[in-house]
Amino acid sequence: MSTATATTTTTTIANGKITPLYILSALVEDKPGVLFRVTNLFRARNFNIESITVGSTEQADLSRMTITTKSDEKTLDQLVKQLKKLIDVVEVKVLDTGNTVYRELALIKMRAGDPTTRMEITNFASIFRANILDIGKETIIVELTGTPDKIDAFKNLVDHYGITQLARTGVSALPRGVEV
Repeated sequence: MSTATATTTTTTIANGKITPLYILSALVEDKPGVLFRVTNLFRARNFNIESITVGSTEQADLSRMTITTKSDEKTLDQLVKQLKKLIDVVEVKVLDTGNTVYRELALIKMRAGDPTTRMEITNFASIFRANILDIGKETIIVELTGTPDKIDAFKNLVDHYGITQLARTGVSALPRGVEV
């Protein structure tokens, strides 16, 4: 797929310039050093990785890397070409977010010292279909799965309670339908 036809999940406006967020899916050989080589390519070319996830696939000898990056199309095309040249990279695709299932997991620990605050956070979690994983005397931990925009919306909604810790996994994604 040409990157020109790929849709993006989020855009950032900086200095009047729109920078879209792209999702790359790379099948790579499952062996030591591959993650380093891929991230080193980004570093050497001064590309920023917004998030990266790596995990096993349906094939025992391959791993799937899902990388999100903000870029213009020309730079993205260059990056994809350079990734394809790496010896351990089997395949690289720019995913069309309109035809892709993508999710991220977030764990958010917040201050919740009084029952009213705990109830409000629990209600927000319910609306966002999040799970309460832990409630203590002073804190509450919420698990939320969804698109990065959904996680950002929840974070912004509960930020005033005082987020004490936040962990996000990064995006995992697969194209819809029969595309392999």
